[in-house]
Amino acid sequence: MLISISAQAYSLLSLRTFCKHIPLIRPSTLKLRHFSAASISRTSVSAAGPLNFEALTSHQKHQVRLYIDSLLEWNQKMNLTAVKEENEVMERHVEDSLAIIEPVRDSYMLRCGDSFENLSVVDVGSGAGLPGVILAIACPSWKVTLLESLNKRCVFLEHVVGLIGLQNVQIVRDRAETVGQNLDYRENFDIAVARAVAEMRVLAEYCLPLVRVGGLFVAAKGHDPQEEVAKAEKAIHLMGASLLQTCFVESHSKFGQRTAIICLKDGPTPRKYPRAPGIPSKLPL
Repeated sequence: MLISISAQAYSLLSLRTFCKHIPLIRPSTLKLRHFSAASISRTSVSAAGPLNFEALTSHQKHQVRLYIDSLLEWNQKMNLTAVKEENEVMERHVEDSLAIIEPVRDSYMLRCGDSFENLSVVDVGSGAGLPGVILAIACPSWKVTLLESLNKRCVFLEHVVGLIGLQNVQIVRDRAETVGQNLDYRENFDIAVARAVAEMRVLAEYCLPLVRVGGLFVAAKGHDPQEEVAKAEKAIHLMGASLLQTCFVESHSKFGQRTAIICLKDGPTPRKYPRAPGIPSKLPL
């Protein structure tokens, strides 16, 4: 079953991010190098400014507030998030979702293309629409697909996307393993993102079959993901990708930072992947 809705917001913002680049070597020997925010090229897509919710236009801020209000209202009747207060949703969900934009932009502009506009993005295991709905608000030229397997969450997503008035979002109710074998979606996205869905080696099999050759897979992770990334090395390579970098971004989590693990799709994913529904999580590569 497909539910198509579409989205239109306004300007993409620039986000302050402290990136640590990883050479293309085995994760077990990763050594991170610091790059200051000032050293990052800020080419084209957005005006410089504050690096958080305050950088959005008044219209975008209104859309975010509508999203938060709907999330908290619907959360009273279904389990969408463990966060119960408006300020916590803003800090832990909205700001964390916005924080991945800058490292993704810098990686994409460096390795994937000369424009960060009009991208096709899939949010795998979107849940309550995080980060996908927030990305659609902040990046109006993107076509964002929210991939979610649970019907009740898709009902919420359909409601909130319609309420906000987004024009560039489609909602797909299905499993990532099934959609990854569907030629309408397979290797059809510039970027796949996932947040709080599964461990990295499982995410690689969920997400990378959806990414075009030359595109990016971005996993939003916690403050110290290096062991998890090392375990995912085999799966990442089997899916036709390589580890590009990890970026540490400011966060309101108790550790003060989160990470965006960014992989580059170097070649096509073998046709047998993703495996049948349920197998990747039970038998990770």
